[in-house]
Amino acid sequence: MQAKVYSQSGEDKGTVELNSKIFGLEKIKPEVVHQTVTSLLSSRRNVVASTKTKGEVRGGGKKPHQQKGTGRARAGSIRSPLWRGGGITFGPRANRNFERKINKKEKILTLFSVLSDKAKSGQLVVLDDLALSAPKTKELAGKLKDLQAKIPALGRSLTIVISEKQKDLVRAGKNLPNINILSASSLNILQLLSAQGVVVMQDALAGIEKTYLRNKAAKGN
Repeated sequence: MQAKVYSQSGEDKGTVELNSKIFGLEKIKPEVVHQTVTSLLSSRRNVVASTKTKGEVRGGGKKPHQQKGTGRARAGSIRSPLWRGGGITFGPRANRNFERKINKKEKILTLFSVLSDKAKSGQLVVLDDLALSAPKTKELAGKLKDLQAKIPALGRSLTIVISEKQKDLVRAGKNLPNINILSASSLNILQLLSAQGVVVMQDALAGIEKTYLRNKAAKGN
């Protein structure tokens, strides 16, 4: 599988061979992608709601009134769930766990499926280089804007995959809206999915293969 290589100014620099095991899956399983995304979102869920049980509500050490003779129902504590301001029965707790397990093979298959879909739809572009004179946000924003104008398929939101040598891009792109910069060794499935365009540095292709093709189960897919 081949892909066009562009310069940072948007000029055509030829083609590059892409690994078909990563960027050229013929059968993409939407159900596996859905399971992985659901698992990742569930693991990121922040548990906020938390109620107090009868034993955690303040007060209630003294019996509210005598057992008999008042005509009222028997009561031993104002912390009872039957009383206003008392404990909550079966309410939400802060120790709830929403994590869903997803095995490594399915996670890597989802990653390859997303990259393959981006490559087939033309939303994945390979750049030969993206050099900056200094790690400045303004300079990077200008170059990306020119690139998006010359390659409309990239869209407005971008995910840029870089090699370990290009750490200046991470510093320059931190404050850019709709721009995510990922290392080739730590790709994020959610950020790849949400981006309208994926820009991969040419020297990052080897890093992706080295990191994600080590798994024998992934090689079989």
